[in-house]
Amino acid sequence: MPRKFLLKGRTSQTNQIYHVTTCTEARHPWFVNFRIARIVITEMRRLQEEQRVVSLAWVVMPDHVHWLLQLREDSDLSQVIKKLKGRSSRQIRLQSGQTAPVWQRGYHDHALRCDESVPQIARYIVANPLRAGLVERIGLYPHWDAIWL
Repeated sequence: MPRKFLLKGRTSQTNQIYHVTTCTEARHPWFVNFRIARIVITEMRRLQEEQRVVSLAWVVMPDHVHWLLQLREDSDLSQVIKKLKGRSSRQIRLQSGQTAPVWQRGYHDHALRCDESVPQIARYIVANPLRAGLVERIGLYPHWDAIWL
């Protein structure tokens, strides 16, 4: 399906909470490298410092990112993700010396409904390394955070 049809009807709402998932190009495991994973985390935190989002929970997996965020005033979800991917790609290329694309085009987003439990979704997000068998305890995985901890 052409990309323009996937974007049709996509809107951003101030104060809306979104669960966003975005993958690396060809699912390349860029983020097994600690320094490269921290670049993505730094850029997510930068977007919060710029008052574009409130980060509620996130996990950086070897080849994708899950991010539970709330949009701030005058923020647009597609612009937030564009900034995350663009800024992190530049820094990753500088660090790694690679020129290959870092991120796949697009992302998956889910606007939470009022009947969905934000803490439950946050637990699902941060438990990804456990389900993937990367660690036996979440405390052993270095690339996650949630505002409740």
